[in-house]
Amino acid sequence: MTHPTTAPYGMWKSPITADLIVAESIGLGQVMRDGPDIYWAEMRPQEKGRYVVVRRTPDGQTADVNPAPFNARTRVHEYGGGSYTVHEGSLYFTNFADQRLYRQLPGSAPEALTPEGAGIRFADCVMDSQRNRLIGVREDHRLADREAVNAIAALDLTTGGEGEVLVSGSDFFASPRLSPDGSQLVWQSWNHPNMPWDGCELWLADVQADGSLGTPKLVAGGVEESIFQPQWSPDGTLYFVSDRSGWWNLYRLVGSAVEAVTQREAEFGAPQWVFGQSTYGFAGPERILCTYGSDGIWHLAEIDTRTLAFSPLESPYTAIHSLRVSETDAVFEGGSPTRESEIVRLDLATGQFSTLRRSSGAAPDSRYISPAQPITFPTEKGQTAHGFYYPPHNADFAAPADDRPPLLVISHGGPTGATDSVLKLPIQFWTSRGIAVLDVNYGGSTGYGRAYRMRLNDNWGIVDIDDCCNGARFLVEQGLADGKRLIIRGGSAGGYTTLGALTFRDVFSVGASYYGVSDLGGLAEETHKFESRYLDNLVGPYPATKAVYEERSPVYHAENLNCPVIFFQGLEDKVVLPNQAERMVDAMRYNEVAVAYVPFAGEQHGFRQAANIKRALEGELYFYGRVLGFQPADEIEPVVIENM
Repeated sequence: MTHPTTAPYGMWKSPITADLIVAESIGLGQVMRDGPDIYWAEMRPQEKGRYVVVRRTPDGQTADVNPAPFNARTRVHEYGGGSYTVHEGSLYFTNFADQRLYRQLPGSAPEALTPEGAGIRFADCVMDSQRNRLIGVREDHRLADREAVNAIAALDLTTGGEGEVLVSGSDFFASPRLSPDGSQLVWQSWNHPNMPWDGCELWLADVQADGSLGTPKLVAGGVEESIFQPQWSPDGTLYFVSDRSGWWNLYRLVGSAVEAVTQREAEFGAPQWVFGQSTYGFAGPERILCTYGSDGIWHLAEIDTRTLAFSPLESPYTAIHSLRVSETDAVFEGGSPTRESEIVRLDLATGQFSTLRRSSGAAPDSRYISPAQPITFPTEKGQTAHGFYYPPHNADFAAPADDRPPLLVISHGGPTGATDSVLKLPIQFWTSRGIAVLDVNYGGSTGYGRAYRMRLNDNWGIVDIDDCCNGARFLVEQGLADGKRLIIRGGSAGGYTTLGALTFRDVFSVGASYYGVSDLGGLAEETHKFESRYLDNLVGPYPATKAVYEERSPVYHAENLNCPVIFFQGLEDKVVLPNQAERMVDAMRYNEVAVAYVPFAGEQHGFRQAANIKRALEGELYFYGRVLGFQPADEIEPVVIENM
């Protein structure tokens, strides 16, 4: 038996390389069903981030549906989701390049349904087969002097065009869903400054003979009640998720009364950053299969719709998304601390799980894997916060006895979102080189109830930073990290938390910002419609509280930032504009603090191209090695570091 080689943390050689990650990995999601066929979407870095709809037939054969260069990705709300639907073998999808809606009949090429250059975008569509039309969320960008106009609209499949508005008047809409007999339509709506997880409304209306809607009726929701995933059961009962109890639980409409289906301190919903999410479905009128989160871990369960008996199911998966159910099986995207994300089928008769598609071509060797360990730790005001800890691990190496590892703290995006326990090769990239990782679910994260989610209201730039700092301190106190080699990194909102921690606290020695926010006022003024009033609740109304925005914006306090930072930025980002990074980089240059800036042409918010993903990951490792004084075992193209 070979004994491990002794080498300092950070200098271990690992088979989990950036090349492996980008060559083998794809993104998975947006599971759909059409009769016996199963569909999902794949984001392929090797095809410059193209989204491909894949069909799996009952005989186990899989095939791409939309041909290159078609890219099934909508820009409604900029984050998209709900980019396609399928009906009787025909695919209806939004193409990213032109944002036109296309129909692709079996064996045929895609044909455009919406006009070229019209400024009309569609998402979250459902088929209205009785009237030969699609009903979906329409976002109208034709008026350049005002923000986009959102509506529920119907698109005639015979004539195409721009669609006919069915419901308007609110700032945002989501989840139009037809009853099984086509006689009723339900949808969600909300208005500035709310985000859907703050509060939204659920509406119901009859569909008239001419296809228009009758007088809408408010079913549930409000400015302080969040609704998620309205869905009809096979017998025509309306179900939905609400957080009126303080937790996202399942409810149904019985006559004119709302009845609780579950009453648990658990989350049956998630933040609606993207369209088309699903946490439950029907295996017949009397049986629901659902997934729910508790303390950051997701589970499966069955519910009897007659007795409301709740029966947890054994499952090896700790994160479950995009659950689609039939009478015979369930299909979802799932993962665990030892399994990367994959498309999974559950046979409801036997209880057996089978993998239909893996996000990575080959399972990594377990000898180099560090599974997530859920932790809670004390934070400000006597409260606790949550995260997943990953100790360094590599079967080929051991550190000197008295050494403690560098710690990389990850601040997730959103900020209303969450990280999970799924095996992620980009995290294993660090742990297999001898760098510990703490992935933080700071106050404001989802999965821990509404009160935890609301901790960030008026406190973004305070609570999130405190929790990341206190998580790092906790691991140092436990002897699990070197207090002089603490790193923080994050993307988007997580990039803001990263820059804030480096500017306003004295805990970390180095950081990495991926398309992070440095100027809250600039974000409020320049970002897209969906998030244009997001900060009203997180920080305060703008510009009335402009002083608070400047007080919490790192770019206005760059003289306090005296440790090295590397910035990665997509130059086509419409969510966090490149000037957010560039102004911070300029300030650090002026203050003669070590800084590196790595921009990527052709990238938007979040990197999708293989070469850029590789460059960012390796460049980040190179930067940390230079700053913290270790030599990575990898051969890496150097990054230009100014003021080093």
